[in-house]
Amino acid sequence: MARIDEIESDVFRLSIFSTESGFQYNAFLVRDEEPLLYHTGPKSLFFQFSQAVASLIDVKQLRWISYSHFESDECGALNEWLTIAPQAEAVIGIVGAAVNGEFAIRPIRSLQDNEVFSTGKKSFRYLRTPHLPHGWDAGLLFEETDRILFTSDLFHQNGDVEPVTEASLIDRFKEVLQNSQGPFSNYIPYTMHTEQMLRKLADLEPKTLAVMHGSSYKGDGKSAIEELIKVFQEM
Repeated sequence: MARIDEIESDVFRLSIFSTESGFQYNAFLVRDEEPLLYHTGPKSLFFQFSQAVASLIDVKQLRWISYSHFESDECGALNEWLTIAPQAEAVIGIVGAAVNGEFAIRPIRSLQDNEVFSTGKKSFRYLRTPHLPHGWDAGLLFEETDRILFTSDLFHQNGDVEPVTEASLIDRFKEVLQNSQGPFSNYIPYTMHTEQMLRKLADLEPKTLAVMHGSSYKGDGKSAIEELIKVFQEM
């Protein structure tokens, strides 16, 4: 069973620690008039994640499923979710929908950069971030009501760590990214556009960073992202 923690009002972090990989897989459920799931998790973890969601909402009421980019832990279980939630619709960037959309059993709604959609009380802005964290289809969601940035692989941390922290995530992230012997060393590319995209994310001044692998962060999200820029510059 996934661990469940409410990191903001009606925003739940669902977490499963993998002893094989040595890090957590986190999905996020937004409980609202039209519930949203961010990250499907891989197929192998679908049962545990679906049980966790079912403890919070009627799974059949799930309306939106989103993720950053085409990868097994981001969207591997998408069709399983679409099967048990007949009203659910995947919503991702226009590139992902065009390039990878045929793998889904129902049409995917595509979003333009900075397009906004609502789940009821909460409002989500889609941010196109090609090759950040990786893949030209990559993008992120920013929840504007509570100022939550769903960061995907940014701020990746290893270990079975606490669900949320107010301490800096940078040292943990550097350990993952700069470990030359580790499988995830330099797995987030740094291009001529990376700093510009990160500064745009920082300018959103998020109050919470919802991290896919590791602890989420509450505090000065702008400063945290500016720390991230320095890490990439040192690579």
